[in-house]
Amino acid sequence: MMTQYLGLKAEAQDCLLFYRMGDFFELFMDDARIAAGVLDIALTARGEHEGKPIPMCGVPVHAATVYLQRLIKAGHRVAIAEQVESPAEAKARGGSKALVARAIVRVVTAGTLTEEALLDARSDNWCVAIGEAGGSVAIAAADVSTGRFEIVEVAGDAVEAELARLGAAEVVASEASAFEEAATTLRPKIDFDSGAGEARLKRLYGVATLDGFGQFGRARLAAAGGLVAYLEHNAKGTMPFLRPPRIGRAAETMAIDAATRESLELTCTTGGVRKGSLLDAVDRTVTGAGARLLGADLGAPLMDKAAIDARLDLVRLFHDDQAARERLRSTLRALPDIGRALGRLAAGRGGPRDLGQLRDGLDGAWSLGERMDAIGDPPVLLRDIAPRLRGHGALIDLLKRALVPSPPIEASDGGYIAAGYDAALDDLRDAGAGGRRAIAALEAEFRTATGVTALKIRHNGVLGYHVEVPARAADPLMKPESGFTHRQTLAGVVRFNTPALHEVAAKVSQAGAHALAAEAAHLEELTAQALAGREAIAATADALARLDVAAGLAERAAEGAWARPSLVDHACFEIEGGRHPVVEAAVAKSGDRFVANDCNLSEASRLWLVTGPNMGGKSTFLRQNALIAVLAQAGSYVPATKATLGLVDRLFSRVGASDNLARGRSTFMVEMVETAAILAQATPRSFVILDEVGRGTSTYDGLAIAWAVVEAIHEDNRCRCLFATHYHELTRLAERCEALSLHHVRAREWKGELVLLHELADGPADRSYGLAVARLAGMSPVTVARAKAVLAKLEAGRAKTGGLAAGLDDLPLFAAAAQVEEAACDVLREDLAKLDIDAMSPRDALDALYRLKALANEG
Repeated sequence: MMTQYLGLKAEAQDCLLFYRMGDFFELFMDDARIAAGVLDIALTARGEHEGKPIPMCGVPVHAATVYLQRLIKAGHRVAIAEQVESPAEAKARGGSKALVARAIVRVVTAGTLTEEALLDARSDNWCVAIGEAGGSVAIAAADVSTGRFEIVEVAGDAVEAELARLGAAEVVASEASAFEEAATTLRPKIDFDSGAGEARLKRLYGVATLDGFGQFGRARLAAAGGLVAYLEHNAKGTMPFLRPPRIGRAAETMAIDAATRESLELTCTTGGVRKGSLLDAVDRTVTGAGARLLGADLGAPLMDKAAIDARLDLVRLFHDDQAARERLRSTLRALPDIGRALGRLAAGRGGPRDLGQLRDGLDGAWSLGERMDAIGDPPVLLRDIAPRLRGHGALIDLLKRALVPSPPIEASDGGYIAAGYDAALDDLRDAGAGGRRAIAALEAEFRTATGVTALKIRHNGVLGYHVEVPARAADPLMKPESGFTHRQTLAGVVRFNTPALHEVAAKVSQAGAHALAAEAAHLEELTAQALAGREAIAATADALARLDVAAGLAERAAEGAWARPSLVDHACFEIEGGRHPVVEAAVAKSGDRFVANDCNLSEASRLWLVTGPNMGGKSTFLRQNALIAVLAQAGSYVPATKATLGLVDRLFSRVGASDNLARGRSTFMVEMVETAAILAQATPRSFVILDEVGRGTSTYDGLAIAWAVVEAIHEDNRCRCLFATHYHELTRLAERCEALSLHHVRAREWKGELVLLHELADGPADRSYGLAVARLAGMSPVTVARAKAVLAKLEAGRAKTGGLAAGLDDLPLFAAAAQVEEAACDVLREDLAKLDIDAMSPRDALDALYRLKALANEG
């Protein structure tokens, strides 16, 4: 046995091996040690290997899903080795001592799950592959639980952002990949060959050319081929359902890097949980598929104005008609998740209940389609998706006739094919029922004949049907002439068999086995019928999800008095009464009212410098406007009384920071890296929020950096930007930067107490109120008094010297300074370019060096 196990373990490589032995999956050696620690189960020993006891632990097959869930969550991969022949077949093959053959039938990983118990119903589960070819990079992503398959080519420096958007459960890359650190699993380089990838895709979809799916570059073929190869390796012959790939372009959606996603907490908080995120605050969907689609929408806001307006028109339909919205949501709430049911059936892990979910889901979708067709002058998006709700009439009718109203999860016990669907199956069931009646009659007859009123006919998996009597009444049945044959003696009972019982039991068992086989054949046939229309079923699942998202967003907008945003072609950002959706919900729970604020960024005022005290609401104001941009371009109403904004191509947030010790980066280093990325990538169509840039270093360094960043944003990037700071010296830039506008969050001191008003007002703050905030935080009066004395000294010194910003008014603006430096460098370059070094004598070279040094000093 251990020889067989070790061979399978070598095939499983770094996976934990679940080795089937009867009713248990057993783990041995290091696998057992790891699993016992993660699962908190007993570690025992069995036999010896190389003279040492073999560590061992096991989990029941019927409860394996629960244990798999814990192992996968702990970051492990699990190979399942099943018995692929029965003991009788093994005996016929190799004699009485032949070992039952086993084989790895599946590799369970975080990105290839389909089981309900292992998945979050309200989140996608992406398995991602990174492909590289010809200097290009592409990402292929598949959610095998629903069949979604996307391929997008990205810049090398945008890979991290794309992975953050997807929230990938598993990332696969080549062993020779430049993105090895981003991968959770490395595969052989040959799997990512673009030529082999093209062949795999053609074979998977049964086509001679991929032209019908879109344009495939070599990097896209490499990524898709690597992903398909990985899924084939894990599936061990049962390839999961993959819909035709959607070829995406990075320019189709708003670019949001990983740091910005984390800072804004779009789909999960910085702690990694959904509660407290934008998605949690917005989500009013009633189906798992709708919640997954809403998360995808918020993670990838659109750049196509027509597509955004189409989503908004559908939201408006249900926002303006409360009755229609409530009917739709009530209908959707009752429908099963047909997308994931289809995924389980396609992966060979489905059962009767999944077919029942398809029947009920498609039937409900059909009725919903009829109601949608009755809507007069429907929005464009509804006209597009409504036909997908119908068209499965034959399959619905078949499943209604074939299945019982509530099919079981497991097929092994039968009972899921409806009476009247198959006359032969009904006859087998009748035969089995007749046999069971005959057994009941035999039991009564045996009681009369023996006089043992406690006699019962029972059944188990070892003895089958047998007679059971109390031990005290067994003696008469033990006599040879009794007609009973002794089978087993246990504490308190004795078990017997008789020829009459054996004959009736054989008929019952035979009829039952034939009935189970007939039902299994029907299950296979019905599954094949359903999978024949899987593309159309998946489209129906998508249509239901889109309706759920629209109705959910309409519900959220109605309950929060949100407004429909207006998208325009020029770069503006006009918000009246804007609120932060997450903070507003938290404030409402405490019984307080959120203070709304306006924001008006235009060409003449595209950079706002916001000052004011800590806890005054600067960070909230910055974040709420970034979130409004995300919601608007995702196709949602926004938390404001009015909103008009130009499309945002890139969103950047530099709000708060923490150490990244794993990469050897301090808080300040993280801040500078993120700020550098913004200055390098932001365009005039971007939206940037910057909070306290420069605070992580010395005061002079911090002010200098903040000053330069403000100038760069204003002069070079020319994007819409909200810049919050405590450096009041920066307000001087308003005199020199025509598109910079000064604003502050209001605060007042009343009877020695600081009152934070959370209102935004024009102009700079009169002071920072730092000492008042310290007192509010509970700092001791002695310490606050000492700080006040120190502050008085510092301010007196600042008045004499001109303060931190002394002399900065004489500096040229950012662009002009850069031109001066560039010009000086150009003179040096020109002089260097004229030198013919190979023809110079040592004396000539020395003279040239002195001349160049003089030029540098002049610059």
